[in-house]
Amino acid sequence: MQFDYTVLREIADSWGLLLMFLFFLGAILWALRPNAQQVHDEAASIPFRED
Repeated sequence: MQFDYTVLREIADSWGLLLMFLFFLGAILWALRPNAQQVHDEAASIPFRED
């Protein structure tokens, strides 16, 4: 089986879209996990810290 443009295009259209969606969903779930509030609050206050 030769890997030319059409084969790679078929893979990207089917499995590539699914993998990108799962990665997006995982990133959203990771950002909204229950213990993330403290991390987000700390990161939000970085610009206001004085050295």
